[in-house]
Amino acid sequence: MTIIGMNAERELLPRYAMPDESEPEYEAILKEIQYQRKSMIGSAFFYIRAGVTDRHCLCRIIPGGGKIFFHEIVDHQKYGISDEDMEESVKYDTGTFTLPGHIHISPHIEKKLRALLDAE
Repeated sequence: MTIIGMNAERELLPRYAMPDESEPEYEAILKEIQYQRKSMIGSAFFYIRAGVTDRHCLCRIIPGGGKIFFHEIVDHQKYGISDEDMEESVKYDTGTFTLPGHIHISPHIEKKLRALLDAE
């Protein structure tokens, strides 16, 4: 197989980047989220990044060695989480996340994720 053929078969890993191309504050996010009981589901932490417009993103952090091993934006619909579920989380945010635009997942989203991921 040629190198071009091998590269064509590889899929790029999702990359999390801010709209202005800056890197998110990974360490600050991990520090805030790791002490919230409901955020750790399976082997990852989940939170919502509120969009400037109506677009909100479900994000996942996989920690490793006390640092962030992997960080990505997750397709929330693959987990049975609707756009309305995301809106409700943002609407009823308790404000425990001190980073602007970062929101803890709602108990409803937590329940859906746990049903799928804690069983693994």
